Amino acid sequence: MRTIAFYSLKGGVGKTSAAVNIAYLASQSGLATILWDLDPQGASSWYLAGADQVKGRKLAALMDGKTPIGKFIRPSPYPNLDFIPSHTSFRNLDVRLDKEEDANLLKQWLGPLSEETELVVLDCPPSLSRLSEQVLAASDHVFVPVVPTWLSLNSWHQLRDFAKDHKLKRSRLHPFYSLADRRKALHRELVDDQERHLKGSLKTIIPNASVVEKMGESGRPVELTAPSSIAADAYRRLWREIRELL
Repeated sequence: MRTIAFYSLKGGVGKTSAAVNIAYLASQSGLATILWDLDPQGASSWYLAGADQVKGRKLAALMDGKTPIGKFIRPSPYPNLDFIPSHTSFRNLDVRLDKEEDANLLKQWLGPLSEETELVVLDCPPSLSRLSEQVLAASDHVFVPVVPTWLSLNSWHQLRDFAKDHKLKRSRLHPFYSLADRRKALHRELVDDQERHLKGSLKTIIPNASVVEKMGESGRPVELTAPSSIAADAYRRLWREIRELL
């Protein structure tokens, strides 16, 4: 079983849409996939099941060892893709983790999934926290969407420094440009000089496209709503890059 995460210090960078689309593409490629929505806002849970169908559970039972992680899993409408829905109590997860000395709790929770799961995709809340440490320690690869702006680039540098300060493998971090809009001069400048400004990044650039925004309306991955779109093609190319790393 492999574990990947989509993570950013900033909100609104296309993290959740990337997590959902990649999880869907992974599942359709034949991998038994679980997406864990760790963000208390529950956006990826909304995309996969709709607000009325999501019944997340408090993590307290998992942390206390009273309930196995399998009890938290819900089926999605798509073959090979299940998910662990978010719950509003997830906002207190950092408080609970601060009381624990084990830096590998998240990895331990994921362990039992390996019997039936080939890929776990973590959709993470935007923050620098104890949960961040757990995610970076538990994931084989962490994919970091970066909007082509100076502020978003600075957030990427902060995350990279955070990993270094906590002696976490920075080689697991993979930034990629997201929500790129070539009509904007700054976006063009940073994208055209990608190797200098976002050195070592993935080559795929996710565009700022209306079909991605409409995921909230349709509740479905872009591959299903607009398969011939530039955005759908970009997610397919991103998945190919990720699969090569796996």
